[in-house]
Amino acid sequence: MKSVDGHLADILATVAPLAPLDLQLLDAHGCILAEDLVAPWPLPPFDNSAMDGYAVRAADVAAASEQTPVSLAVFGDVPAGRPATVPVQPGTTMRIMTGSVLPAGADAVVPVEGTDAGTVDVMVRQAVSPGAYVRRVGEDVTAGQTVLAAGTRLGPAQIGLAAAIGRDRVVVRPKPRVVVLSTGSELVEPGLPLGPGQISESNSFALTAAIREAGGLAYRVGIVDDDPATLVRVIEDQLIRADLVVTTGGVSVGAYDVVKEALTRLGTVTFDRVAMKPGMPQGFGVVGADGVPIITLPGNPVSAYVSFEVFVRPALRRMLGVEPLGRPTVRALLARGMSGSPGKRDYARGWLSVEDGRYVVGPVGLQGSHLTRDLAHANCLVVLPEDVTQAAAGEPVTVMVLERRLT
Repeated sequence: MKSVDGHLADILATVAPLAPLDLQLLDAHGCILAEDLVAPWPLPPFDNSAMDGYAVRAADVAAASEQTPVSLAVFGDVPAGRPATVPVQPGTTMRIMTGSVLPAGADAVVPVEGTDAGTVDVMVRQAVSPGAYVRRVGEDVTAGQTVLAAGTRLGPAQIGLAAAIGRDRVVVRPKPRVVVLSTGSELVEPGLPLGPGQISESNSFALTAAIREAGGLAYRVGIVDDDPATLVRVIEDQLIRADLVVTTGGVSVGAYDVVKEALTRLGTVTFDRVAMKPGMPQGFGVVGADGVPIITLPGNPVSAYVSFEVFVRPALRRMLGVEPLGRPTVRALLARGMSGSPGKRDYARGWLSVEDGRYVVGPVGLQGSHLTRDLAHANCLVVLPEDVTQAAAGEPVTVMVLERRLT
């Protein structure tokens, strides 16, 4: 059998980071930056008020209190977007809005709550120090500073920061376009009634969601019957929009495992028995004139999902040009003993928690490759190496974290 590491290495040696694209800022949401973003100006770009209140000279209100308020003459307003045209003189003030430019002469702001809110004269009941309630120029970002480095994923906060430094376009690694299809004449679309011997198709839904979660753009084709000619036609039709094709089902040794038969007509795809459980039957290669990578996964639901995490997610991360390629792993203590498969790397569904400041993990339910309920109630995969056939309670094991939720 082929090793897990060997199969993954073959995949990663074939897929490559996608060429960068120049996109409108909102179209780049969820993509990976392929350039450093440098601020052309500071943030804030000018000294401004952090509160609605009054721009003052701190020395004028140093003695102000509830018992001894200080009266200042109000010489106009400073609304947002309209800087004051005259400075604040000793014994005077200007009403100022949050975000407005601090006028010349002023060195602090008194919040409106510390005054009687006067419009001609104002009674100030709060002393402030120089710089109070003032956002200083460059306090957040300095001009010329790299605010986002290449390799950063553009989420909402990063999009906002890019806009704040004036970027309306950015150069990014685009989301890989992944075509997903399931094979099997026994499969029925969810929502339709089941006939004798039929099951509701679920793999392509799980894989589509997993691809989106991993940063890809997934196109779910749906169900393809066990007919090689039909499968060839469907894949050929989809290659125009695919950076990667993922299939599930039809890669074992049964009489109707049509993926093997079909893909020999389209390109160079090899099928192997990989030393892992679940997910032993695997295939990988390229198809079409442009050499589009294709990863063929087994049809059992848990096998397909585990195979995605072990092989497809790293391929997507490589195409996005980011590291690390796989899920994060931690070392955890086994809550109860587990058995491993001789000569195979086991990926057992588990529940990871924190007890007394330590990671603790226990297997979830039975470990059959068709048991989707247990998979849905797991937050990790317990990884037992090929040479481990028995792990006792309390032993440390490697855990692949699927969710951050640990309680």
